[in-house]
Formats: sequence, C-alpha cells, structure tokens
Amino acid sequence: MPLDTIVDLRNLSIFQRNILVLSDVNLTIDKGEFVYLIGKTGTGKSSLLKTLYAELPVIEGDAEVVGYNLSKLRKSEVPYLRRKLGIVFQDFQLLSDRSVNDNIKFVMKATGWKDKNEMNDRIEDVLDKVGLKTKGFKMPYQLSGGEQQRVSIARALVNDPELILADEPTGNLDPETSSGIMALLIDISKSGRAVLMATHNYALMEKFPSRTLKCENGRVLPVEDNINHSVSIDNI
Repeated sequence: MPLDTIVDLRNLSIFQRNILVLSDVNLTIDKGEFVYLIGKTGTGKSSLLKTLYAELPVIEGDAEVVGYNLSKLRKSEVPYLRRKLGIVFQDFQLLSDRSVNDNIKFVMKATGWKDKNEMNDRIEDVLDKVGLKTKGFKMPYQLSGGEQQRVSIARALVNDPELILADEPTGNLDPETSSGIMALLIDISKSGRAVLMATHNYALMEKFPSRTLKCENGRVLPVEDNINHSVSIDNI
C-alpha cells in the first residue's frame, strides 16, 4: 500500500450475520482526502464503516486500513487499529454524567494514556481545535447539539488519528450548525487526515462538494456527477 494511502480495499465482500451486504468493493482513500458515502438506508454504508474499524470481520477480499491488514487482524490488535481512527456518530455518544473534559479523558484512559499533565494538555489542544476551549468543565446537557457533536469530534481527534469515520454526524443538527460541523471536518482533512463521511444531507454536499461514493445494489460506486460540483438528488 502506498505511503499516502490510508484505506485500500480490493475485491472486498462485506457480510452482516452471514448475509452478503456489499460485494466486489474496490476503493482507495488517501491522506488528506475528504470523501462522502451516500446511499439509501440499508444499502451498506454503516456496514462498510464497521468493517473499516473492525466491528465486522473481513472474510473475503483484501482490506488495509491505516497500515493494518484487516483479513489478518488479531483481536489483540484491534485497540491499536482503533487508536489510529477517530469515529464520530450521529447521536454524539457522550457520557451524560461526566464533564466534557472527563468524556475525553475516558477515551484517553481506554487507549493507554497515563500521564495526567500530558492528558490535560492534549484535551485543551483538541477542545481549542473544535472551538470549545472554555467549555471543558461543562456537562453535556449544558451544551447545544452542535457543541455536543464538537465534543465527539474532539474525542475522535485525541489520538491524532490518520482516518476519521463519520456516520451521519450532522443527522441531528439544524442547517446552520451542520455547516459549522462540515467546515470543521473539512479543515481536519486539510490537516492531512482522511475523512470518510456517511450522510443523507445532499444540501450540505452541494455546499461543500467533494469526492462521493454511493452504496447501491450491493456495490460501492463513484458518483461522477460530483465532478461538476453538483449532486443530482434525483439520482441518489
């Protein structure tokens, strides 16, 4: 796999409970690329993301993600793979009984951080990156939906990942807040990380055009329309 290639899938079949969801998946994502993943509900978007973070095993085909060969991945290696990934979900998945700082610290402890000073410096750094430098002491319920999603992005950035996987990250947000989250994710890709974002929000895609892949009829296909910087909603 070339040095700048973060994801390399070759003739990959993806199964969910022994049912074939996607077949013959061939795609590469390079360092610094921002890629949309679209498709109707049930067409395999989440299954593809789950395969990339080793929630679903690779049974057929080849998959290399952040330098790990997923078909040969041992269970003991999964935490090391996930340290190189940042995962952002639609529903934020914050711990409601812990402050913003402690939500991020929880992930850091789970991924092997031990030095308190280093942890505090890193938390301050990632909160600054997502525009929440002064909100570390707050509880999730004291934040807006957009701020909560920024916390989950900060948490995803904490281990300096090579790849961010975002599953409908703007799904619960209003249009203005969604635009702010998108601008943040695109900035993150410009800093050299790859970002793969599953979405149904075609208005955002028109506002922030980028390479687009579509799950349809058991395949993952490029959306050529996006070359013209527009995505036809009729074709999706």
